[in-house]
Amino acid sequence: MKLQPDKSNAPTINAYGPDWIEVNGLKHTQSVVVSSLEGLPSWTWAPHKFAQLDVQSFESLAKDGVELVILGCGKRLQFPPASLMAPLIAKGIGLESMDTAAACRTYNILASEGRKVLAALLIEP
Repeated sequence: MKLQPDKSNAPTINAYGPDWIEVNGLKHTQSVVVSSLEGLPSWTWAPHKFAQLDVQSFESLAKDGVELVILGCGKRLQFPPASLMAPLIAKGIGLESMDTAAACRTYNILASEGRKVLAALLIEP
């Protein structure tokens, strides 16, 4: 019995370093959101540090069809206050917070399984 598709068409995070992330061969040096949803391309994300996160940062992630947002917080794990996550909570979208390296790996696994996931990855200058 076949349970998973053979191949996902979602973008793949190929590599990452302390101040960059490579998605489908394109190197990003600014914070980026990577999407597994068809028709929703990756985009540059305004915050560059965890302290810059605000409600608008999370509003930009509350897209229809998203099941889960993986928040890559930079070099260390941090948790945003619940008040900032209101746009996600209102749409029933889950949030997992982890360091950016772990978020890259987790996104690839979930996207390859066909999950509807966004990875919001902070790249600290």
